[in-house]
Amino acid sequence: MIDRDRVYSRLARLAASDFADVVDGTTVIEGKLRLFLKDRSFIDIWLSAKKKGIYAYHWERRDVDRTIYRHNNLPDREARKLRTYPRHFHNRSEKNIVESNLSDKPEEALRTVLEFARKVINRK
Repeated sequence: MIDRDRVYSRLARLAASDFADVVDGTTVIEGKLRLFLKDRSFIDIWLSAKKKGIYAYHWERRDVDRTIYRHNNLPDREARKLRTYPRHFHNRSEKNIVESNLSDKPEEALRTVLEFARKVINRK
């Protein structure tokens, strides 16, 4: 088991225990940890196996309300103007890119992402 798999295991346990009100289940698929949410959306968490510290937390909601939310720190030409570059956040769409202060620590980052998801899901 590589280190990334251990991190995914810890994140899956965290999501299932602390966010059971919004998380329906988890699986690892194609190098990503996928969290299935109760509103029929999902969050993919990708941590690079090659470069330590590179990540993406992508919440796919296009089938629910045509939105996506994604924190990542991959270089994006459209995010170069941001103070937090290369960290950035796609807010509701691929084209709406704003600053991201997401933690580099996977557990803290996941808590932030799932707390945000909880707020969005519960306001519906």
